[in-house]
Amino acid sequence: MTAELTGLTAQDLLDGYRKGEFSPVDATRAVLARIEETEPALNAFVRVDAEGALAAAEESAGRWRRGEPQGLVDGIPVTVKDILLQRGAPTFRGSKTVRAEGSWAEDAPSVARLREHGAVFVGKTTTPEFGWKGVTDSPLSGVTRNPYDTTRTAGGSSGGSAAAVAVGAGPLSLGTDGGGSVRIPAAFCGIFGLKPTYGRVPLYPASAFGTLAHVGPMTRTAADAALLMDVISGPDPRDWSGLGPAGGSFREGIEGGVRGLRVAFSPSLGGQVAVRAPVAAVVRAAVERLAGLGAYVEENDPDFTDPVEAFHTLWFSGAARVTQRLSAAQRELLDPGLRDICAQGARMSALDYLAAVDVRMELGRRMGVFHSAYDVLVTPSLPVTAFEAGVEVPRGSGLRRWTGWTPFTYPFNLTQQPAATVPVGVDGDGLPVGLQVVGARHQDGLVLRVAHALYEAGVAGLDAP
Repeated sequence: MTAELTGLTAQDLLDGYRKGEFSPVDATRAVLARIEETEPALNAFVRVDAEGALAAAEESAGRWRRGEPQGLVDGIPVTVKDILLQRGAPTFRGSKTVRAEGSWAEDAPSVARLREHGAVFVGKTTTPEFGWKGVTDSPLSGVTRNPYDTTRTAGGSSGGSAAAVAVGAGPLSLGTDGGGSVRIPAAFCGIFGLKPTYGRVPLYPASAFGTLAHVGPMTRTAADAALLMDVISGPDPRDWSGLGPAGGSFREGIEGGVRGLRVAFSPSLGGQVAVRAPVAAVVRAAVERLAGLGAYVEENDPDFTDPVEAFHTLWFSGAARVTQRLSAAQRELLDPGLRDICAQGARMSALDYLAAVDVRMELGRRMGVFHSAYDVLVTPSLPVTAFEAGVEVPRGSGLRRWTGWTPFTYPFNLTQQPAATVPVGVDGDGLPVGLQVVGARHQDGLVLRVAHALYEAGVAGLDAP
């Protein structure tokens, strides 16, 4: 029963609850048993609340017996990245500089919506310190590993969430994405991840990384992500930059397929990215299937050069802001790489920042024009598969920072567009490969629809590790 329940999607669990085939208590016990099996080898969790989860599951089971489920995800085991506030639990953000003492009395908006809909909170998942890089290791919690090969990284910064979903430690997780932090680990761990349009999912407290930072679902399928989006996408008065109501159900919008859609396939962003041959082959095969499903696919590249320097200006200055009030003793506790980028960020001027904003606005204009000709852009999610755990960049790559191997992700944080990674196969080492679907701003439903079509056609989805 444990293996069967942890292999089910959230939609499957809800169907089983309705039919009385099993209960939220059964599902939660199975998830907790799965965590015991996979921890500490994966190191995906910074906190597991078995007692609280079982108590919530018992309450949910009572509601289901009465035929009165509380919301869309009543009784579903969920996990939350330890960047987002969760009432009653410290949010350490991967840092030894954060103290456990305090009331911890407030939920982040997305967490609050899950609570209102009856979700069962299982635990908080690992993150690099303050979510600063594309792999998950921190001075606080150590190294998080890939469920397909524990010598490899899970990616980051939502690496704990990706690993947890991949092994069946809850079908739904909340991640954050400021430069790829949902899509990178989702691609490395063979699950689905969506970075919604900026503001579609409200965020509080506001991120020091500003309007680069998004909250998004991490799930096994696009259908589960649509379900989670229906829960978390409503406005919250604490987010001054949040969007208004979504204007419809994401679940209802995922059907319809891709026939007639205009799809641009950019395998290397105009030759700017060196993609490993096995990754390129798997992604191209999936794109060919899109064409077979009736989409009009054309190989074409968006018209921009790598905006990495502008991204670094915004990202490094944001990191400096995160740590601005730390004492000298606290700074000694930081991840050395984080300390390095904070020092760089502290030297940047307001004019440097505004110049980066100019680059960002021009990039947004170019992508807006591009999407007047194409409904979606498709790329590899990453040019590589998961590499050695515990390092920021692949050994021998000559790269300095994590952005060197994530060129397909951070441009679309700059533009605030919705972008998802879909697992479409594995390389020769059995490591997952992701395909990225990017839509115009506010076209989150279309991105989910394209991804769902790949699942329905059997193109997307991997066997659990």
